[in-house]
Amino acid sequence: MPRYAAVDIGSNSVRLLAAEVSAASRIHTLAAERQVTRLGESVFRGGGISSQSIAFVCGQLSRMAQIYRRLDVVGVRAVATSAVRDAGNQHEFIAKASQALGAPVEIISGQEEARLIHLGVEALWPHLNQRILIVDVGGGSAEIICAENGRLAEAFSKPLGAVRLTEVFLKHDPPAPEELHRMDRYIEEKIAAPLVRIGGRKYDRMIATSATAAAIVSAINRVPRARRDEADHLRVSTAQLRKLYAGLSRMNLAARRKTPGIGPRRAEIITAGAAVFLRILETFRLPSFYYSTAGVRDGIVADLALRGVGRELSRLSADQRSVVEQMARRFGVSLGHARKVAALAHELFDGLHRLHHLPPYFGKLLEAAAYLHDIGHYVSDTGHHKHSCYLVENADMPGFTGAERRLIGMLCRYHRKSMPAPRHIPFQALDAEARRAVLLLIPLLRLAEAFSKPLGA
Repeated sequence: MPRYAAVDIGSNSVRLLAAEVSAASRIHTLAAERQVTRLGESVFRGGGISSQSIAFVCGQLSRMAQIYRRLDVVGVRAVATSAVRDAGNQHEFIAKASQALGAPVEIISGQEEARLIHLGVEALWPHLNQRILIVDVGGGSAEIICAENGRLAEAFSKPLGAVRLTEVFLKHDPPAPEELHRMDRYIEEKIAAPLVRIGGRKYDRMIATSATAAAIVSAINRVPRARRDEADHLRVSTAQLRKLYAGLSRMNLAARRKTPGIGPRRAEIITAGAAVFLRILETFRLPSFYYSTAGVRDGIVADLALRGVGRELSRLSADQRSVVEQMARRFGVSLGHARKVAALAHELFDGLHRLHHLPPYFGKLLEAAAYLHDIGHYVSDTGHHKHSCYLVENADMPGFTGAERRLIGMLCRYHRKSMPAPRHIPFQALDAEARRAVLLLIPLLRLAEAFSKPLGA
């Protein structure tokens, strides 16, 4: 299975997700990291990202890069959202962040952020036959998404992030009533357009994402912060959230930090985040929301998988495929059958990646062997597998190194009859990595050949 890494540089935190994606499009987490950065604070105060914030975020990106590099991912996408979109020194930040991560960091629009959130929700919790409202309240923006039958219908990105609202409106601790009132009026103003466009529709459910939503669900359902993953799919009614918000609005920071389920850093911005969720529930006249752990990072991984990113690393290039097809044809192999074996061999390589863990590079060598394993019949039907090995190892194959030809030849040699043995000197002459790869790829080639034969053959 292909492995991908997603990095989400938000206004409040930086997140990493490294995951495998199965043939059934299920995401299996390999590594997940999150670090609160408050990147948006300096942006919402003064219009630019502070040098201290840049240095801190870049340090976290370097650390996260070390994690996903150890996992042999075939595709990486790193995105920056609301705070960086608004920053006057965004170009400086992007250059330094890309250098620290060792991969390009791109600033995405609010619409693209909404698309990725929707993809993440559908990947982890599909709603194929329902109309749902997805609301994500991040640090700098809130995404309001209408999805119908698993497809994104309409999306809005509004400057209603919890860090942004806290910096702009809530100057006292606890907030003054007039501050809360001004913030509420601002939220109402910003969700007016989404309300007109999609507010009159009937929704099967509202799904809330983001760490703020997790804190709200955990506080109401008494889920300890250390077990926040258990909050996934839990429900919060509008009445429950109204009561929680009323309480948070009267508390100072010390009291909010003592609220079960709300972490010490989240307590600094939870009041503003809760206000956005509550106002949307009330304005759209919804009875409740359900929490999902999905987010931009899950959407990135799902999107990379849907687009087949990295598959080219395990497939023959157009020139390499032309070389092996010409060679197969020259030695009398049925090209139709060879292509069938090659396609099935590649499917097995991808589908069983969780078992063999071979780098994608070996997939193309397996594919080449699938084309060429029967060319030895041109010399003799007796022991044709050995003749195939000899022809491959001694052929002129532009686009393949000598080491690659030897490994392809070994796969042809062992596609039938015995497995490699200590007495087989050519196999023992391979390096340790190549020997291991051959032993793991032989069964895949044999299976592909067996299942590609006509019935009764």
